[in-house]
Amino acid sequence: MSFQRYPLATVQKVSQFIRETLVLPPHEQQPSQISVENSDGDGDGPIPDSLNALGDLFRVGDMPEDNIPAPNTEGRWFVSTLDPAEALVKLPGLWMRPGIRLVSYLRQDTNGGMGATVALPSLLSTTEYLDEAIGKVAAPDQAPSPLGALPNLMAGIDGDGSLASFLAASIFTREVREFGRFGRYARWVHHRFVTAPPQQIPWQWRTKIPEDFSPKVVLRPDAEIIVEFYTCRVQKPIVLFRHLDRYPPNSYTAENQDQVVAVAGTAAGK
Repeated sequence: MSFQRYPLATVQKVSQFIRETLVLPPHEQQPSQISVENSDGDGDGPIPDSLNALGDLFRVGDMPEDNIPAPNTEGRWFVSTLDPAEALVKLPGLWMRPGIRLVSYLRQDTNGGMGATVALPSLLSTTEYLDEAIGKVAAPDQAPSPLGALPNLMAGIDGDGSLASFLAASIFTREVREFGRFGRYARWVHHRFVTAPPQQIPWQWRTKIPEDFSPKVVLRPDAEIIVEFYTCRVQKPIVLFRHLDRYPPNSYTAENQDQVVAVAGTAAGK
């Protein structure tokens, strides 16, 4: 049985790199209303400074009959132009499976934003198929499910089988699921990795106090990989979590368990 502990700084750096990569493009952070600057048609608007910006002109459209989903704050899903797989480039031992790509849907309203990332065959990732899935959404909190989407986005990811690659996969899973979330809908962004319970907080333990809070990866004799680490949710309710991921042999699709081990109490015991 192989066993490896990792420094707190390691998981923090991996998480930070992914977050710095998974940043919404400006036009998807603050969607703007389409306006005509000159009613006489003399004004053509700002000149695009990149190919992506040029594509946005066609993506947004300026005609009432143009129904292509575009960045908006009205709670309608749209497809992000960012490729989440870019975050895998510098992660240790992880890459996309051949012929598979990641696609993120975004939804924004006055309360914040939500995101849903899926893995699907590249041949089925055309605008037609992706937009068709948006049209089939029946409820605001229902994420689009495009044709050919894999049951788990991590099923589209492969790696070199190293212990470090599974730790990176566990962090990537949570970061990519948070992509597009902000405001009222933010979740994982409120978590901080810890190697010990913050001493300034009077904890009320829900489980036996763990002996070892360090991030670790274990290779079991049956080839199952177990990744374990702890985080503290820093927004109320303040909670201490144990995260346990079980990876079956030759797979980066884990059974994820996020368990509350302690909650913040009060100094007076109230």
